[in-house]
Amino acid sequence: MKLYTFDAAPNARRVTLFMQYKGIEIETTQIAMMELEQLGDDYKKINPECTVPALVLDDGTVLTEVVGICAYLEALYPDKPLMGSSALEKALVISWDHKLFVGIMAATGGILRNTSKGFVNRGLPGPIDVPQIPELAERGRLQIPQILAKLNEHLSSNQWLAGDNFSLADIDLLASIDFMAWVKQSVPDECVHLKSWHERAAAIFA
Repeated sequence: MKLYTFDAAPNARRVTLFMQYKGIEIETTQIAMMELEQLGDDYKKINPECTVPALVLDDGTVLTEVVGICAYLEALYPDKPLMGSSALEKALVISWDHKLFVGIMAATGGILRNTSKGFVNRGLPGPIDVPQIPELAERGRLQIPQILAKLNEHLSSNQWLAGDNFSLADIDLLASIDFMAWVKQSVPDECVHLKSWHERAAAIFA
């Protein structure tokens, strides 16, 4: 296997933390996204979607979605499970992953891609130029506080997001909150339970 990634990117970081927690080592190549290497012909031959991360399997199959990559690695490396042990835990992890991606990751990405000068005509990831739409940034700014409040309420009575054990859902929330800083968003002071969770989660990788 070979992993193509860019460590600073939030989606790539989700896979990096997943691998770090499990102690997985894979041959890795960094794609210089700041230099738009992901849009170059060489990388397009590997991943026509022009996104990172991308995991190339030994049979040539290319996995380009974080959840798919993590599910594959979970099956190969089941120790220290991160995607749930019971049917309910598995369902909760995937459910939280979806909520976090839509509510924070996509919202934050929408703010970044629709306001930053570095993303002019790059309103969406991928090979096609898409113009910026400032209204989408405003929508993102409205979305984020709502889900943060819901997360804070949930974590008032739960140590981890998807049950009693640390999981991919917690990794995704950690990466999402850190990504928010890119667009000057943060966890409000009144979200004390979410802040306590963040301290616990960050300490795992300290």
